[in-house]
Amino acid sequence: MTTTKRIVIIGPAYPLRGGLATYNERLAREFVHQGYEAILYTFRLQYPGFLFPGKTQYSTDPAPGDLDIRVRINSINPWNWIIVGREISKLKPELVIIRFWLPFMGPCLGTIARIIRQNRITSIITIADNIIPHEPRFFDRWLTCYYLKSSDGFLFMSRSVMKDLDKFPVSGPRTYCPHPLYDTYGDIMDQISSRTHLGLDPKYLYLLFFGFIRDYKGLDVLLLAMAENRIKSLPIRLIVAGEYYTDRKPYDELIEKLGIGDRVIAYNDFIPNGEVARFFCAADLVVQPYKDATQSGVTQIAYHFNRPMVITNVGGLAEMVPDGRAGYVVEPDPVKLAEAVADYFEHHREEEFVRFIREEKKKYSWNHMIVRIFAVKEETDKLKSRS
Repeated sequence: MTTTKRIVIIGPAYPLRGGLATYNERLAREFVHQGYEAILYTFRLQYPGFLFPGKTQYSTDPAPGDLDIRVRINSINPWNWIIVGREISKLKPELVIIRFWLPFMGPCLGTIARIIRQNRITSIITIADNIIPHEPRFFDRWLTCYYLKSSDGFLFMSRSVMKDLDKFPVSGPRTYCPHPLYDTYGDIMDQISSRTHLGLDPKYLYLLFFGFIRDYKGLDVLLLAMAENRIKSLPIRLIVAGEYYTDRKPYDELIEKLGIGDRVIAYNDFIPNGEVARFFCAADLVVQPYKDATQSGVTQIAYHFNRPMVITNVGGLAEMVPDGRAGYVVEPDPVKLAEAVADYFEHHREEEFVRFIREEKKKYSWNHMIVRIFAVKEETDKLKSRS
């Protein structure tokens, strides 16, 4: 491959923080590794402040010096969409990949995509995290449909989300490719030193709930599980590592009501990239008690650090975690969660699960993601040549 082939990725990237930014930057690095020129177009305004549920949208990490990141997009300014669309169209990239995750972004990203396509050179491929949002609003369908009609083809990291596309009047090639490993957070660290770094008592067993806290992620279900007798009889502590993107008060009240305050250790700020490894390596078991889901980057961080998981049988989560081999797949029910956690520790499952994870994670490569993206592009090119 030659460096004359240009790829543009549109979506969150530095200086924005979070899993979407980390993913897009890692994808850009894979394109560069394979000989492409990769340019990231990110937001200078992603959400108006009153719509953002967290403390800040911006990273405190140093800027990545190895990537071409252009901070251009204003999600609420139509004149900006026209300017950015024309700018990217003039670059004449072979391919533009747009990350779509929220109906709110539909007008912005859909307009930019339509303007880019006017050059009759560039293919637009969407990586869709969600088609139907976890927390729906009455106008979501119109905004999503506007965006979807601007894309030539689609890639999904969950079969359940790919199926959701059938609910919209859109066409175009589509494919499934599981979320690649998040291998950007460093190497596996020693468990004892990780616990010492976080101020954790090494005599306990630790569960990890990781990531932004939203109601659909089921932290309340996990807290109820922590009060079940099978867990209370074991020396287990729960690490809750992530910033609240919802009202914290009901969770604090539930912890107090259940009398488990001494068994829950909260780190309720955004976890910087440089600290992620410490949390996963300190934990014995990662728990994702979601009530609703598509796919989860947390699963792929756990795979990278060889951490077994307990996940719930919602959305596409079960596609990624073979039950009884890499972890447990249970219903989002406190008793079922408690039974899985207790089984893991009572029957000393770590060695067999970790052995399986080391092999299973090999199939979640970034190269495979690139191959699937270009498979969709090839199909879109064939359709264009016939029209």
